[in-house]
Amino acid sequence: MRNLSKTIILSFITIFIFFSQAFAENHSLPDFTKLVEDNSSSIVNISTVRKGAKKNNSNSAPQVPNDELNEFLKKFFGDKGFGNPDKNPPRNSQSMGSGFIYSSDGYVITNHHVIADATQIIVKLNDKRELDAVLIGSDPSSDIALLKIKARNLKPVKIGNSKDLKVGQWVLAIGSPFGFESTVTAGIVSAINRSLPNDNYVPFIQTDVAINPGNSGGPLFNLNGEVVGINAQIFSRSGGFMGLSFAIPMDVASNVISQLKRTGKVSRGWLGVYIQEVTNNLAKSFGMKKPSGALISRIIPDGPAAKTDLKVGDIILKFDGKEIESSSSLPPIVGNTRIGKNVKIEILRNGVKKIIKFKVMELPAQKVSSKEIKNTKPKIKKVLGMTISDLNDKEKNSVGKDGIYGIKVIDIIGNPAYEAGLLKNDIIYQISGNDIKSTEHFEKLIKKMKKGDFAPLLVRRSQGNSIYLAIKIE
Repeated sequence: MRNLSKTIILSFITIFIFFSQAFAENHSLPDFTKLVEDNSSSIVNISTVRKGAKKNNSNSAPQVPNDELNEFLKKFFGDKGFGNPDKNPPRNSQSMGSGFIYSSDGYVITNHHVIADATQIIVKLNDKRELDAVLIGSDPSSDIALLKIKARNLKPVKIGNSKDLKVGQWVLAIGSPFGFESTVTAGIVSAINRSLPNDNYVPFIQTDVAINPGNSGGPLFNLNGEVVGINAQIFSRSGGFMGLSFAIPMDVASNVISQLKRTGKVSRGWLGVYIQEVTNNLAKSFGMKKPSGALISRIIPDGPAAKTDLKVGDIILKFDGKEIESSSSLPPIVGNTRIGKNVKIEILRNGVKKIIKFKVMELPAQKVSSKEIKNTKPKIKKVLGMTISDLNDKEKNSVGKDGIYGIKVIDIIGNPAYEAGLLKNDIIYQISGNDIKSTEHFEKLIKKMKKGDFAPLLVRRSQGNSIYLAIKIE
């Protein structure tokens, strides 16, 4: 009996511990119901009309990534908008996105790509009202658009501070994926200050919140019910969610919105340089203890930097007192700096820190174009795992300066060129800060260097972009 009693007591203790743990785990998970109830009326659906486009597989119905989902959605939306595009005549195209009420007097925020080239913008409110919207201003660089509708006493969202976000923090999105209005999805912040290709002025918030086509322009909330980001992009091979979603930080968006509201456009600071990341090997080649800063690979002619003492090969460590931890952090800082402001730039040059005075200029609307390099028959020579040659006259004109032209990579045949990341048709015109006059001059410079050390190469790619690569001397 005594043993039986002990068994029963132990069983009760085990059950109690199990349910206590389960309760604690469930209790630790956030409850989003109050947040959704408080903010649903502030979320809107954005639809647009673009004239003159040929109808595709989706019309006013949600855009779908594949035929299987297309067939599924037919059950809910009917056959309209899902027919064979070859059997339908050209007509106005329609698209959908999301947005949110920014102020009670009718200002609405969405993505630029949601309303781009639209001839008509319709905002559908939570109470089913559909109102024509006026485009106040739009900024492609940050992918933000400001709309205005004729309505009063609207409920705006609360704006939060995205700088307070931390990796692992819970966030929630409300939008219209595939046209399904007021859809709620939640997840965590996966990373902050994420740099994406072709988006130099936005340090994105990366999340695992399920975002799909139609969510664009909708808000990203923290647990306090504050908007900390604007959902903008996904990375996907299928067209649907794959665990990688990106939102524009509200701190960035607020500055853009303020300018759009005031002038209808956005002005950004401009440095006038091409930059790249400082890799571990490049850091070694420049004598740095650890990789940091933004490495200047090219200075745009007649740009602001060209009028200063900044040089190719300088590593920007601070801009206007702000630390530059990586190359991706520099463009947003420069872009958000007031036009005409005099700032100090701290650089590393030849292992020595230096201060450069700089007056911030406005980024021009059009980008500076670069010349393409044409291929020619080379005179072959082999060194450091690559086949190189002197440049012909056309190549000299495209790259050359003051009679210093560089050499061309004809082929990659092994290491250390392969490990350095060199490519066929690269033009190398500097090694360790020394201009290269010819293949023979290049070989002489290499022979003077210590074997096993890394040397920085200044390389121009066929697209006209200049980058630094670190090559191991053998």
